[in-house]
Amino acid sequence: MTAVGTLRVEPRNNSGRGASRALRNENKIPGILYGGNKENVLVTVDPRDVMKGLHHAGFYSTIFELNLNGKVEKALVRDVQFHPVTDNPIHIDFWRVSKDSKIHLSIPVVFINENKCPGIKRGGVLNIVLHTLDVTCLAENIPEQITVDLEGLEIGASVHTASIALPKGVVVTHPERDNTLATIVPPTVQTDGSSAAETTESSAS
Repeated sequence: MTAVGTLRVEPRNNSGRGASRALRNENKIPGILYGGNKENVLVTVDPRDVMKGLHHAGFYSTIFELNLNGKVEKALVRDVQFHPVTDNPIHIDFWRVSKDSKIHLSIPVVFINENKCPGIKRGGVLNIVLHTLDVTCLAENIPEQITVDLEGLEIGASVHTASIALPKGVVVTHPERDNTLATIVPPTVQTDGSSAAETTESSAS
C-alpha cells in the first residue's frame, strides 16, 4: 500500500538567491513543485516537517498531499539540498504524480524470519549488501518496503533480486543485474570463544 503523508507548504512568489536566503532567515525552506505537464510552482516548506521526514526511511517513497491555494497536489520528494557546513536542508524539490504516473525510486529492504534461518541459528551472520532496492511501478503501487524472507537459508546462501517476491505491479528497475541483497556468512568467532584468526595462528605454530 502506498504511503501518503502531508507537509505544511505555502506558495511563494519571489525566486532567486536573495529571496531564498530571506526565507531561510524566516525559518522556512524554499522549494519547487514541477512535472505532470503543468507549470512549476514555487513553495515554502515547514522545516520541522522536513527534518521529521528525513529521519524515516520511506521519506523519498511517500506520496505527499500538498495543499496549495485550496488545491491538493500529490507529489514525491525528488531531491533535498543541504547546507555544506550545518547540513541543514536548504531547498526541496517535489515531483507531481498521478495514479497513472510510472516512476523509478528506491525502496527500503527489510529482512524477516531471522529466527527461522538455520544459517543464523548455527552462528552465521546476516551480511546485508543492499539496504534499498531500485524499483519501477505506478504511483498507486509504491510499496512501503521490500520484504525478504530468510526462513530456511543456510550458511553460504545468498539472496538475489531475481529470487525475491515483489508486490503486485512492482518490478526491479535493472533486472539484468540480478544484484545480491544479502548473504549468510560463516561466523568469525569459534564456538570455544577464540577467533578464527587465533585458531589459524595456533595451528601454524
